[in-house]
Amino acid sequence: MVRSKNDKAFDVLVYGILLFVLLITLIPVMFVVSMSFTPYAELIKRGGFVLIPTKVTLGAYREMLGDGLLLGGMWITVQVTVIGTTLNLIATTLTAYPLSRRQMPGSKLVTKLIIFTMLFSAGTIPTYLIVKATGVMNTIWAMIIPSLITVYNLIVMKAFFEGLPEELFEAARIDGASEFGVLIKIVMPMSLPIMMTIGMYYAVSHWNAYMVAVLYISDAELRPMQVILRRMLKQANMDTNSVEDVVPAETLRMAAVCFATAPIVIIYPFIQKYFVKGTLAGAVKG
Repeated sequence: MVRSKNDKAFDVLVYGILLFVLLITLIPVMFVVSMSFTPYAELIKRGGFVLIPTKVTLGAYREMLGDGLLLGGMWITVQVTVIGTTLNLIATTLTAYPLSRRQMPGSKLVTKLIIFTMLFSAGTIPTYLIVKATGVMNTIWAMIIPSLITVYNLIVMKAFFEGLPEELFEAARIDGASEFGVLIKIVMPMSLPIMMTIGMYYAVSHWNAYMVAVLYISDAELRPMQVILRRMLKQANMDTNSVEDVVPAETLRMAAVCFATAPIVIIYPFIQKYFVKGTLAGAVKG
């Protein structure tokens, strides 16, 4: 097939736009990563903007890892993320599936009541009082239970379940399967895209948890990584950077960004295909 000049010009235009989008996306990432490895002298010499440093230093990362609480905070964050995401998926699935079945009495009313909480939330103080009254303050459960089900994720998952062929459910029931058996043997194997998508939403939320830890956690040994990084950055801003061997606050800040986002960036490419498919499928009927 012979391509015309207009087709070739259009391809050039498309690739030019894609290259431009790539650059405006890549440059901020390069800036953050480069700044985290930039020595103090070069940072001052270049006026605080470095994309490709001529010298590399690990001073910012050594200072972060030298803090004894950071590794403990990262372990707390990993526990909250893994346990929290698992419980989030179980609770969201067990709520979304019955609400997606037309034969469930009152499903529409319950759905409307759940959506109502998106418009009018209880607020910080009532939630704090409830968490305190339940006795989970200063435990990892205080960072998991209050956000066990997110309404948006519930609606997306419910919409996905509603889009599954009803004939499969009827055939399973004729074969004698219970509703729980239908969920485990029919629904779950077909719901991998939406599970990965919702799981990613929950995992990122737990990994970046900061405010819930500030509100509910006062024990230093139970503080997650984000709280400890915030304390380190605040301390770095208070320190003077007039001495050359002191790690600049900006360098430490960029190193903290890289340290906190690296696990999510590494994991995301492996679930990207499920993420896109689950988002589109769950949004069709939502």
